[in-house]
Amino acid sequence: MRRITTVLLAAVLIVVALNLYTVPQVGAQQRIIIRFGHVGFPDSLFEITAQEFARRVNRELAGRVEVRVFHSSQLGTDEDMIRGVRVGALEMFLPSTIMSSALDAYGVFEMPYIIVNRRHMKAVSEHSELLKALFDPLPLQGLRALAVWENGFRHVTNNVRAITKPEDLRGIKLRIPRGVWRQKMFQAYGANPTPMAFAEVFTALQTGVMDGQENPLAQIWSGKFHEVQRYISMTGHVYTPAFPVAGERWWQTVPPEIRITLRRIAIEVGDYARQEGERLDNSLVAEMQKANPRLRVNEVDKRAFIAASKAIYEEFSKEVPSGAALIRLIQALAR
Repeated sequence: MRRITTVLLAAVLIVVALNLYTVPQVGAQQRIIIRFGHVGFPDSLFEITAQEFARRVNRELAGRVEVRVFHSSQLGTDEDMIRGVRVGALEMFLPSTIMSSALDAYGVFEMPYIIVNRRHMKAVSEHSELLKALFDPLPLQGLRALAVWENGFRHVTNNVRAITKPEDLRGIKLRIPRGVWRQKMFQAYGANPTPMAFAEVFTALQTGVMDGQENPLAQIWSGKFHEVQRYISMTGHVYTPAFPVAGERWWQTVPPEIRITLRRIAIEVGDYARQEGERLDNSLVAEMQKANPRLRVNEVDKRAFIAASKAIYEEFSKEVPSGAALIRLIQALAR
């Protein structure tokens, strides 16, 4: 009797486990709720583009799909969200630098000055061979990238000195997002880079835990970092794309015709994201100086930064499979 009870209990546990780890298929008529998280604040480019994606999807798939956007790390840090989409705790999120932790190939966008301008980035975002190299391996990591959006050209702010050449960064405590190549780059320039969650940056700058940080203008503005910084140096050292990413387990439950529409709209929003990024770049420096008259803005010697970046390219080419080929392909698309 005890043996029969043990067998029955084991059978029940197996059924429960299967129910826990098997994602049910979404019915054709069942309304799909997509929770879409990101770390950007309300005025950020992340929020602007995520809301535009939500508007277009909700209008075109009204009654069948509803996208709900969660800004300001409401669903956790980038690290939390990448884990969340993998296990089905949320449906979509909008990562940028952290993608290089999911797949080494994404580190190619960490190469300083590899993206020349937004026209170049558009060519990169539409190149089938490159997208295949970046997108096809992701389902094995539990992720599904739908398109290429924008985070933007990054610049350095700090409270120590104006940065005009790499050696000016020597000794500066600089907040960076989590990404091995960003860290290597700023170490090569002489800074002391420290990965930190985006939501913690303002307080770190305000209290002096960090001397500075680096971000696109739209993120600097939305995070109000300019209010607690004295210098903004227009380094433009890296252009970071953003990627609307779905959890692969959840994606496979979505009806095929809805997947097609979601991917198409995501691709269309890529152009919108780059247009909005350019608009913000053209207006936000003046807005920051108006908000903080003490803020000093300066241009930099980009040739000096490019020269100081040579070792990073060489290391990436050696350490990352197909790294050298990815660099050559992206550089060729700038012509």
